[in-house]
Amino acid sequence: MLTIFKERKIVVSRLIAVLLSALLTVPLLSSCGGGSQKASVPPPVDDTISRTVSDRTTNQTEAKKGLSTGQKVALLAGAAGLYYLYNQHKNAPQEGAQGKYYLSKNGRVYYRDAEHRAHWVTAPAEGIRVPESEAQKYRQFQGYNGSSTGRDLTGLTSEPAPAI
Repeated sequence: MLTIFKERKIVVSRLIAVLLSALLTVPLLSSCGGGSQKASVPPPVDDTISRTVSDRTTNQTEAKKGLSTGQKVALLAGAAGLYYLYNQHKNAPQEGAQGKYYLSKNGRVYYRDAEHRAHWVTAPAEGIRVPESEAQKYRQFQGYNGSSTGRDLTGLTSEPAPAI
């Protein structure tokens, strides 16, 4: 009877040793391969829910600068407004909300902040007032003078954002 007790004690102690060894390898295995993620570009920040990027001061002064009392204006919102903002910022030299904008493959406009995170841009809900002569090139897009029909920004080509 004593030998059965000793054998059972050895089997239980071996089982506990194997279980503890397995538990000790979990942190080691879960930490493997994580180093490359730190060096990559952080994921995009979708802050379009809480705020919109608006060039209200820039756009209003641009629109007023070229407008006379009798000159017609067009209101660009939605895709037309976004494409207008993209075209105004696509060659900007700096980064950030007032810097260079990029057009994504999925038809959205974004900019990169100082930490190279992408931020989605939305056109102001009230639209952007633009002289009608300048707005003609946005006529085919949704949001031109309140139009709900027209094309969106998918399929437009753009230079890709720089790889970081």
